[in-house]
Amino acid sequence: MKNHSGKKKDSAMNPTAVPSAGGMERLDPAGMIARRALDIDASGIRKVFDLAANLKDPINFSIGQPDFDVPEPIKERAIAAIRDGKNHYTPTQGIAELIEPIRRQVVDSTGWRDPGVLILSGTSGGIMLAMFAVLNPGDEALFLDPYFVMYRHLPRLIGAVPAPVDSYPDFRLHPERIEAAITPRTKMLIICSPNNPTGIAFTTAELRAAADIARRRNLLVLSDEIYDGFCYRKHESIASFLPEQCILLKGYSKTYAMTGWRLGYAAGPQPIIEQMTKLQQYTFVCAPSPAQYAALELIHGHTVDMTAQIDAYRRKRDKIVLGLRDHFEINEPAGAFYVFPKVPGRRTAAEFVSQALANNVLLIPGDVFSRRNTHFRLSYATSDAKIEQGITVLRKLAEDIPETK
Repeated sequence: MKNHSGKKKDSAMNPTAVPSAGGMERLDPAGMIARRALDIDASGIRKVFDLAANLKDPINFSIGQPDFDVPEPIKERAIAAIRDGKNHYTPTQGIAELIEPIRRQVVDSTGWRDPGVLILSGTSGGIMLAMFAVLNPGDEALFLDPYFVMYRHLPRLIGAVPAPVDSYPDFRLHPERIEAAITPRTKMLIICSPNNPTGIAFTTAELRAAADIARRRNLLVLSDEIYDGFCYRKHESIASFLPEQCILLKGYSKTYAMTGWRLGYAAGPQPIIEQMTKLQQYTFVCAPSPAQYAALELIHGHTVDMTAQIDAYRRKRDKIVLGLRDHFEINEPAGAFYVFPKVPGRRTAAEFVSQALANNVLLIPGDVFSRRNTHFRLSYATSDAKIEQGITVLRKLAEDIPETK
């Protein structure tokens, strides 16, 4: 094949082209993939989900969503919205009927004066928009290790630097470790409480200490509070301590089992929320319209009380902790629906998870959420019967410690 100068084209100069049967070059799709995509592994959680599809009636401790359904009043409000034609684009920032009461809720709970509010296509979308709006290439984002998987991967898409801060063995917020990790390039501190994957919820004292660091070191705090409603004691937020330095992310997915509805919101300083709104216009466009109208039931309907569900999950938490703590090193969670036990013996988390899988139990290895490979995440968002079965299997695996080589 010749180029426009008449010289034969060297296929080595074009790695996206491969020879075809006729001697002509053709496009190689694999060669077109951007480095930023290749540098990110497929989610270990999704890999386990794929395995679950091939198992018959597994004990599924892997899935991070409630096992109850969306409450009927919310479903009925969504159905009514669909039938009323609320099926088209909304304003990028969300419908005013939802934004204004959320703004009042934020002001009442934080003391902020005039926060910007953006209705999100899930809080995961909010994490991405916040990072793209704030982080420049080379900027560092700090977060505790173990961490939600997006905290490590999304900064890299921007050319920013993810900076995990060790929180082992208790998974608490250690202010001195955060302080020590800050560099001249540190721009963002991510707080997730209650935490995924550990279930740990931070105290007021811990959050005040983190807020003090943020003020002194001029850091923006991204407070991921998707599990705020799934807290087994009064939820504490860092937001009220940092009115001009905090992006608050909340959502409906976990508390109301609306994981597939993709609905949440961001609140924070007006200039940052304006940039996030602009970026949403070119990415998600807007949050799903029927879901936004359905959320009005939570604002105005006063018909949805999740106390029974949260109490049930507190009992599930207790069942898991009591059933495993004499065989595993385990920190009792105060929220969400996860525990993060340490693998007993000298096995890696991957080895232990493989052994559990051979016994029809699905877990997530800890290195999905951490630089360490010593723990595993267990979601107790399943039936009591499955929890009891799973405890029996895991206790047996803990007792069958293989001999060291």
